Amino acid sequence: MKGKEKITWLVIYDYHTAQRAEEAGIEMILVGDSVGMSIYGYSGTVPVTMDQVVGHAEAVRRGASKTFIIGDMPFGTYQLTVEEAVANAIRFYKEAGVDAIKLEGGVKVAKYIRAIVDAGMSVIGHIGLTPQSSGQLGGFKAQGQTAESAMKVIEDALAVEPAGAFALLVEAVPPEVTAIIAKKLNIPVLSIGAGPYCDGQLLLDIDLLGRGTVFSPKFVKNFVPQAIASLIEETSTDLLNLAKITRRAFVGYVREVKNGTFPDPEKHCYKMLEGELKKLESELAKKDTKEFLAKCHPGL
Repeated sequence: MKGKEKITWLVIYDYHTAQRAEEAGIEMILVGDSVGMSIYGYSGTVPVTMDQVVGHAEAVRRGASKTFIIGDMPFGTYQLTVEEAVANAIRFYKEAGVDAIKLEGGVKVAKYIRAIVDAGMSVIGHIGLTPQSSGQLGGFKAQGQTAESAMKVIEDALAVEPAGAFALLVEAVPPEVTAIIAKKLNIPVLSIGAGPYCDGQLLLDIDLLGRGTVFSPKFVKNFVPQAIASLIEETSTDLLNLAKITRRAFVGYVREVKNGTFPDPEKHCYKMLEGELKKLESELAKKDTKEFLAKCHPGL
């Protein structure tokens, strides 16, 4: 689908919502470690365990048997040793029947990506705002807004593809930076709050449905109001059915991603600080290609 049609995916944690997503034509579902905040009420993703995400992934697989399912590797399940990273990825495949796994990081985790791929599994990378390491990043904040920060994001992006990842998720990064990444990589580059110049978009189901009340990132859009409006216009009795409202909201999301109206660059995107894009372009122009690429994926 890269370069041909935008990819749609959602973060979902349960059987019934997964059913509605599959009905709506969502191409991929991520069973995210954000389950810690969205379902269990944790303050972050760090406490989430393999048992928790695997259990939710099993439920999602039963609800969406024909959809491409990705399991999110929790903090501490792949950072210690290559052997442990591979073993935990295998758990997702054997116990939940996922099609791929996701892990956070670029340069620092390239060797883990390679090991998991070499073991016969598929991996999607995740860079930019990486929630598991948000403490190091100064909290849940946009990344890549300065030339220096953007260079680090680009270096991470360039580490993921040669390590064997089949796709890359970029989170909370200005679209100018993501556009550079999308041009440099042959694999699909997907966005959650990283602008429209990507091969697809990701949102959390609770955000898309307006169920999150604690925090709403800039890149979120609630698709329920337009779903209800369309049902009112049709004088449909589905207005009394939450499952059908959910499905209609998902259909609206798919439609807007496919036709390019979501995300809106003005409403849903972060900006680079003034003058930083020119600095970034200047820095990239000065880089020796071989030396730069070697820095991005050491040891591969």
